[in-house]
Amino acid sequence: MTHPEDDPLYQGLKVNKGIAQPPSVNPYLKNRAKRRSYSVNEYVDGILDGNIPLLSQAVTLVESAKPEHQDMAQAIIEKCLPHSGNAIRVGITGVPGAGKSTSIDAFGMYLLELGHKLAVLAIDPSSERSKGSILGDKTRMEKLSMEQNAFIRPSPSAGSLGGVARKTRETIILCEAAGFNYVFVETVGVGQSETAVHSMVDFFLLIQLAGTGDELQGIKRGIMEMADGIVINKADGDNIEKAKMAKRQLKNALHLYPLPDSGWTPEVLTYSGYYKLNIGGVWDMVHRYIDFVKQNGFFEKKRNEQSKYWMYETINERLKNDFYRNPAIEKLMPRLENEVLSARKSSFVAAKEALDEYYTLKNKF
Repeated sequence: MTHPEDDPLYQGLKVNKGIAQPPSVNPYLKNRAKRRSYSVNEYVDGILDGNIPLLSQAVTLVESAKPEHQDMAQAIIEKCLPHSGNAIRVGITGVPGAGKSTSIDAFGMYLLELGHKLAVLAIDPSSERSKGSILGDKTRMEKLSMEQNAFIRPSPSAGSLGGVARKTRETIILCEAAGFNYVFVETVGVGQSETAVHSMVDFFLLIQLAGTGDELQGIKRGIMEMADGIVINKADGDNIEKAKMAKRQLKNALHLYPLPDSGWTPEVLTYSGYYKLNIGGVWDMVHRYIDFVKQNGFFEKKRNEQSKYWMYETINERLKNDFYRNPAIEKLMPRLENEVLSARKSSFVAAKEALDEYYTLKNKF
């Protein structure tokens, strides 16, 4: 191969050798130890011993869509189930910007100072465009994320609130078996996820803001009826009087609703998550509720109803997944979609045809 610099015209020039190109693969990766695989019993023993890395890996199995991971996850959950049920489960929701993460940080530190162990399961909204999630809740719980007795696990909603809620319910079982006696479930905000979270917690806390116009604006009646307690955040500085006014308005609104099945009249309190004001008062309310429903038998009744609810939800989800993952249905659906879009078939006729095809295939086996 000839080079221009070798021409006699360039005799006065000196060409230095180039730098050797580094390998395309990082050589240090070869020395990195591969993650060890564990058996079901090893996972269970580790969880019961409070081993956080093993607990995290088990939660990853629960969230995985792979059938082999799901089989192992269900085996782990089955063995952890007898060791669960001893925690107080609290669902926390509120309008975007109400200070949920800041409040959880303050609530969590208060409970840890009393000697408790806390698991925080945050349902993080996924983008409709990219399907990705930030999963940045830990960054907004600065103090809590550094504590040894706190476990924070964000999970992407991935467009399926039912699916992520079921996985959150199963994660609660693992966290309780690992010795966490308080479990917080933070929702994506006021919307559909509240119903799912309400069906897996003992106490449902609604965080509100004062000074945003009509205090009842944007709050659906269903969420007000689900709340066991309403707390008004940022009750500090010049906002104290606005918070007191919002408290009066919310208390008056609650009187218009029928008494919940628990027999408990929801309370309304003010506090400041940022300045740590009246945090103890909020938790006194939670414990008053827990004592109240344990005495009248509603606590156990509600947990039994929740278990039954999730049995049916799991059946519905499994049937739905089995339908859409059927190879024959996967081939059929694009044709039916085109027929619906071109107005050759109605949506209902197309749906019936797809279901008939599915049942015919199932009856053959």
